[in-house]
Amino acid sequence: QVQLVESGGGLAQPGGSLSVSCAASGRTYNIYSMGWFRQAPGRQRELVARMTNGGVTTYADSVKGRFTISRDNAKKMVSLQMNSLNAEDTAVYYCNSVSRVNVEGAEIQHWGQGTQVTVSS
Repeated sequence: QVQLVESGGGLAQPGGSLSVSCAASGRTYNIYSMGWFRQAPGRQRELVARMTNGGVTTYADSVKGRFTISRDNAKKMVSLQMNSLNAEDTAVYYCNSVSRVNVEGAEIQHWGQGTQVTVSS
């Protein structure tokens, strides 16, 4: 079992910055990707950014150039630096991990509890 615990987020004005972090514990040795999803009221959960163990990153088009994802050397923590925030970034942000469980390619995902990010004047 993997446990994901988020911290950070909160309130920011348009144009401001926030960060969120996520620490993984438990059975972390199979993790090959970690990242962030978000869900705004009335919308489906969407990928924000993710990074593989090899450093390959993926960003949503809406956050490219504004958000930066990073992972620590032990691959047990993932952080997201969010700059130039706008109201459309308001959402609950969820930490996500993907583990490869066998050589046939089976995967399992884990989720954090979510942390609120609100952008408002």
